[in-house]
Amino acid sequence: MKAVRYHSYGDSGVLAYEDAERPAAGAGQVVVKVAGAAFNPVDVAIRAGFLQQVFPLALPHIPNFDVAGVITEVGAGVSGWSAGDAVVAFLPMTAPGAAAEYAAVPAETLAAAPRAVELADAAALPSAGLTAWQSLFGEAGLRAGQSILVNGAGGAVGGYAVQLAAQAGAAVTATASERSAARVRSYGAGRVIDYTAAPLPAAVAGQRFDVVLNLVRTSPEETAALADLTADGGAFVSTTTPGPDDAGRGVRTIPVFVRSDAAQLAELVARVSAGDLKIDVAGRRPLADLPAVHDQAAAGQLPGKIILIPDL
Repeated sequence: MKAVRYHSYGDSGVLAYEDAERPAAGAGQVVVKVAGAAFNPVDVAIRAGFLQQVFPLALPHIPNFDVAGVITEVGAGVSGWSAGDAVVAFLPMTAPGAAAEYAAVPAETLAAAPRAVELADAAALPSAGLTAWQSLFGEAGLRAGQSILVNGAGGAVGGYAVQLAAQAGAAVTATASERSAARVRSYGAGRVIDYTAAPLPAAVAGQRFDVVLNLVRTSPEETAALADLTADGGAFVSTTTPGPDDAGRGVRTIPVFVRSDAAQLAELVARVSAGDLKIDVAGRRPLADLPAVHDQAAAGQLPGKIILIPDL
C-alpha cells in the first residue's frame, strides 16, 4: 500500500510518500480502508521531534490519528463490527496512523460513521470533537444558563465547542477572525469578537464568564488576562498554554489532554447524523500533499481543517 511515513524526526522533508506493508488485524483490532485522514496542527510538532517525551514513536511512523473509512478485516476477539462497516476513530497518537491506504485500528476506539456527511470528511470529527466535548462537560462542567467565552472559535475544536455549548443552553461569546465570524455566529455564538480589532479584555468591557475555554497558544501575560475574565468560582480551561497555578477568586485552572472515548464519539456522531452538529472541512488534498500541508500549517496559511485522501 501507499503511505506517508517519516524515518527520522525533522522538517517536512522527512515525510516520504512511499510503499509500506499493509497492516493486518491483530487481536482486538480491525483494518480500515482509509477514506480520509484529518491533519491536526500537533502533527507538525510530533514530526519535528518536539514532543518525544509525550508521544514516543517507533520509527518509521505513519502520522495522522483521525481516520474515517470502511472496515475490511476484523481481528480476533472483536465483536459488534463487520467488514463493510463505515467507521470513524481517534487512533492512539503513538501508534501507526491513518496517512495511508489502510490502517489498523483498535476496535475499542471505533464509532459508526455519521450518515449526514461524506465519509472522508467525517475524519474531521474524532479528536477535535472529543476535545470540545471533554473540555466543556468533562472538565468545566458547563451547564444551561451559564456563560462561556471560547477563545479561538474559528478553529476545528472551537467550532464544535461553540455548537455544543449553545446546544447545552449556555450563552456563548466567541473570538474569531472576520473570515470565520459568520460561520461561528451560525453555530450559536451570541457574540463574536474580532480578536484582531482590539485586545480581548477591552472588547468584553469588564464582563466575566462562568467558563473560559482557551484554544489559542498565548503568552503568560495573555493567559493571565484570559484567566482574569473567568467569574468567581468559574473554570479556566485550556488546551494550549496552561493557566496560572493560582488564579484567585476560586477560579479553577484546568489543562485538557484529550483522550479517545468511543461512547462520547458515538454521541457526537449521532448529533452529526441528526443535523445538530456541523463538520467544517476547508479542503481535501491527496495523501502525497501531506508535506506541503505541514509547511502551510507551520506558516499559518491553512484555511481550516484539511482532509488527506489516499486515492484522490
